[in-house]
Amino acid sequence: MRIIPLSEGAFTIDKTKVFVPFNTETEKLNERPAGSLLVEIQPFVVVTDKDVILFDTGLGYNNADGKFQLHANLENAGIQPSQVTKVFMSHLHKDHAGGITIKNGHTNERFISFPYATWYVQKREFDYAMEAGSASYITEDFQLLQDFSKVAWLTDDDGLIDNYIHYQLTGAHSKFHQVCWVEEGGQKIFFGGDVAPQLQQMKNKFIAKYDFDGKKSMELRQQWWQQGQAEKWIFLFYHDIKSPVWEMK
Repeated sequence: MRIIPLSEGAFTIDKTKVFVPFNTETEKLNERPAGSLLVEIQPFVVVTDKDVILFDTGLGYNNADGKFQLHANLENAGIQPSQVTKVFMSHLHKDHAGGITIKNGHTNERFISFPYATWYVQKREFDYAMEAGSASYITEDFQLLQDFSKVAWLTDDDGLIDNYIHYQLTGAHSKFHQVCWVEEGGQKIFFGGDVAPQLQQMKNKFIAKYDFDGKKSMELRQQWWQQGQAEKWIFLFYHDIKSPVWEMK
């Protein structure tokens, strides 16, 4: 399998929940408001024998040339957006779901960003997000999914997609967050979304105040880290600046 991180850059975020671009070469974190977290925003694409799978969709920003950044990142990797066959959404917070739709700057009309792909979305997460009234959910980014014909709504706590992608409802970070594993050719890739967002969090006992259930998140990370070591997983870390892909040896 081929794994490609699709970085949208580094950002800081504080209690305002606003993502502010951060230049890691010229700026210092302690010059940002107290409590600011430094994160990468990093969807992934995984190319298998069967599919081109996108994991989460980033912030949905345009690049300096005015082009939808997620599409540009894919094209820079030699993949046309129309080639994406599956999109798996861990949850619908704005830094993961912002790129579900593209906004026309002239008409303000929105379009699904990958109209030829099948979208795998946890139905309970969608329903909750539409009603949550939280700064973490921007409903206009994803409400078009409600009537989109190529959404495969996931309703079980765990299941199998096309006999090689296993998903599991975890909650923990958001109320109905989900993770998944892709197995092919003796390799096992794990995408833990925001329950397992950074390498350092896997190695330390850490309870995050921003999680829906921080204790459960910590326990799941410990469980996955041990299992991943035993089974030689390849971890995809959505918010890790230095180690987006970590392969157990």
